[in-house]
Amino acid sequence: MGCGSCGSGGCSSEGCGRNGGCATGGCNKLNTYDWLGNMLGPNQTEVDNIYEVRFKNTRKAFYRNVNGLRLYIGDWVVVESDRGYDVGVLALGGVMAELQMKKKKVRKSLKDIPRIYRKANEKDLELLEKVREREPGTLSRAREIIQDLKLDMKLSDVEYQADNAKAIFYYIADHRVDFRELIKLLAREFHIRVEMKQIGLRHEAGLVGGIGSCGRELCCSTWLTEFKTVSTSAARYQNLSLNPMKISGLCGRLKCCLNFELDSYLDALQDFPKVDRIETAKGRAMLQKTDIFKGLMWFSYANETSWYPLAVDEVKRIMALNEKGEKPEMQATVIETSTSQKEDNLDFVDVVGTNVPEVEKRSGRRKNKRRRGGNKNRNNNGGGNNPNEPHNQAQSRRKSNPRNKPQDESANAPSGEQQANQDASDSNTSNKRRSSNRRRRGGNRRRPKNQPKKEE
Repeated sequence: MGCGSCGSGGCSSEGCGRNGGCATGGCNKLNTYDWLGNMLGPNQTEVDNIYEVRFKNTRKAFYRNVNGLRLYIGDWVVVESDRGYDVGVLALGGVMAELQMKKKKVRKSLKDIPRIYRKANEKDLELLEKVREREPGTLSRAREIIQDLKLDMKLSDVEYQADNAKAIFYYIADHRVDFRELIKLLAREFHIRVEMKQIGLRHEAGLVGGIGSCGRELCCSTWLTEFKTVSTSAARYQNLSLNPMKISGLCGRLKCCLNFELDSYLDALQDFPKVDRIETAKGRAMLQKTDIFKGLMWFSYANETSWYPLAVDEVKRIMALNEKGEKPEMQATVIETSTSQKEDNLDFVDVVGTNVPEVEKRSGRRKNKRRRGGNKNRNNNGGGNNPNEPHNQAQSRRKSNPRNKPQDESANAPSGEQQANQDASDSNTSNKRRSSNRRRRGGNRRRPKNQPKKEE
């Protein structure tokens, strides 16, 4: 059921279980692992056992097993809902579900927790799939109604209940919106009960899902449920660029992962002295950068563009001497590179002839065209095979041609005069070929005698 692209070969009524995850991410949103294996408490039985059930996107709720059904994580179940029923998949159970309730501060008595009716069968899953098919059309039509009413809100998603009697509309709005008229129109249009639920930008990113700049699925759609405040100071402490394009997520807000390692950076910064400038014999040096991993602090002078790395102990020494009124010499730290860069003395060998200038390539193309044209003329003048000539006669004539026979170069080497005469004849032949090519292209056309000359 569901996306139909499960890692186990396709979703079924038994759920994905531990056989894999869905390739589309539809079953991986806010995924949890029951590492206690559905373990019950010491005085707890399967009757009234608490389970966490996951619905579409990131919506989850807690239910109790009143009928004592034998359930496993990944099973599809039919649960109690507001004046109807709904269908979801089990995510947690037993002790882990109770711990999750305490974490989310769900303070309900056992009788107030809704019930699990039974396991979902194939008919329930087919009805759920048909209900899911209504959601895209409902979303587009609801957006048109909001636009007609000119409400300052953005509709993000629609979720139908499995019994097709209720729908939850998730929207984003900066201010309070009076949508009483909107609820009437939606109920009249789709014949359902309407529930409007306001969410934030980060929650919307979790509903839609996507891939972050790190190459992984978004944290808000896979495991992150509590959204803490993120400020630009978190990026400053970690020496990150304050470019909004780099530190903002898909939701348009600052990335939640900026807070993940902030405590480690703050602990490491306690060993660094709090200073903005130091006085040296060369002048006043200003702090430009702090490298937490290497334990270095980079300083620069007002009239220079180069930066000088100093160790933390060296900075503390200079600060102590500055308090006494002294201006010591700066002892910069020498940074050793792991690999030597020899960019100036690189030897390149043109093995395949890729460094031929473009002019030479073009001239070579022209020469090839001339040679091809000469070969065509030679073939037309009888130097090649005649198409009307039989194949055997042409082959015998080709063998009898003295030009095709190998000759001894030492014995038949031409003298100086013969070589000069041969060069002159070759040049005359090439000139004739050029003139014939011009005539063929129509370059040297003669003007008729009766046609008057055009005036410039």
